[in-house]
Amino acid sequence: MHRGARVKLTLLADDRVRYELTTSAMTVDAPTADTQFSPYHMLAGGLAACTHSTIASWAERAKLSVADLAVEVSWTFAEEPHRVGAMTVELEWPSLPPARREAARRAADLCPVHHTLQTPVAMTTVLRETATPATAPMPAAHEAA
Repeated sequence: MHRGARVKLTLLADDRVRYELTTSAMTVDAPTADTQFSPYHMLAGGLAACTHSTIASWAERAKLSVADLAVEVSWTFAEEPHRVGAMTVELEWPSLPPARREAARRAADLCPVHHTLQTPVAMTTVLRETATPATAPMPAAHEAA
C-alpha cells in the first residue's frame, strides 16, 4: 500500500470483508452496531490488505490507478478441528482495462499472505513465566530529604 493511503475495512457478514481505499481515516465499518469484529474478520482483513497492496505495487509499474479497486475476502469453515477451511478473494476494479484482467489476477496471487495461507506454517505456543505479586521485586523506596 502506498504510504499515507487511507483504507476502509467493511465487515459485510460473519464470513466476508471488503477492503478499499477511502478519503477518511482508517476505519472498520459493520452493517450493525452489534456486529462482532472476530479473529476471522482480522485474518481475512490481513489477506485483503496484502492482496490490495500487492496489486497496487503491480498497478503502479503498469501505470494503472487502484483508486476504485476493492478486495473482498470470504471464507467457509472446516471441522475436526474447527478452522477456516477455504477462502475466496474477489477483486472489484471497474477501471481495469479488460486486456489487463488476467495479469491483475496473477499479481493478486503473488500476495505473501496468500502464499502463507497456502503452505503449512509451523506454530508454537509459549506460556511465558511472569512475576506474581508475591515474587515481584519491590519498588525502590524514596528516601526523605
